[in-house]
Amino acid sequence: MSTSPTTGTILDKIVAHKRREVAERQSLVPATLLERSLYFHNQPLSLRKYLLRDDLSGIIAEFKRKSPSKGWINQHAPVERTTLGYMQAGASALSVLTDGEFFGGKNEDLTIARRFNYCPILRKDFVVDEYQILEAKSIGADAILLIAAVLTAEEVLRFGQLARSLGLEVLLEVHNAEELTRTLHPDAVNLVGVNNRNLHDFSLSLDTSKELAEQIPQEFVKVTESGLTSAADILMLREAGYRGFLIGEAFMRNSRPEKACYSFVQELHATEPITLI
Repeated sequence: MSTSPTTGTILDKIVAHKRREVAERQSLVPATLLERSLYFHNQPLSLRKYLLRDDLSGIIAEFKRKSPSKGWINQHAPVERTTLGYMQAGASALSVLTDGEFFGGKNEDLTIARRFNYCPILRKDFVVDEYQILEAKSIGADAILLIAAVLTAEEVLRFGQLARSLGLEVLLEVHNAEELTRTLHPDAVNLVGVNNRNLHDFSLSLDTSKELAEQIPQEFVKVTESGLTSAADILMLREAGYRGFLIGEAFMRNSRPEKACYSFVQELHATEPITLI
């Protein structure tokens, strides 16, 4: 039995549901079938490398229909148009929610995004079992998310090593210094994401990313998540060492998320300091 930490929040409810859901999917689609997928033997793209490119924005644009705290954000946005638009607008990578119960996503959303985009795609879900990592590879993901708040250090290591053996990169999400110290394994993690949302009251503060920046070793690409609403936020956190900026709700609450992304990237370019040669 897992000894994963508990948070006393909606996260516990999500994880309990996810364990039941994964057990059901495993009984219907065994791992041997996942390994026959069109995408399973493809070479994934490197999220890390794309975020480190100086010619790109560093924005990971997220496709997210709803959230537990906000309900439906954008129920009808088409995956193909939105994700293509994100990349044409200047995003560096995509994040696709595949959780259905709490976020309105599905595996097919990521597969559609994969079919129409040549860029790294992060599968955003709540990984609690090795099966989900095989599943991520089979639906065309390039990277997975591991959430320190719901995993033990041993689970992060085991899941991360499996993912990397399949060529997938691993974004470890943390909310505080304790989670970072407890779960950061160089052999299992490529990128560290700091979530600015407080799990207990859903409040947001970019100070979380600023405070943790210096505690993340230089070998890991730093990603900041949640609460990013302006180009000024990006510039401030770049100064703190962040190279990845995951933005979902700020785009998705617009009827045309890809247009919101375009406006954001244009604002970012307009405010970036000019480098004299």
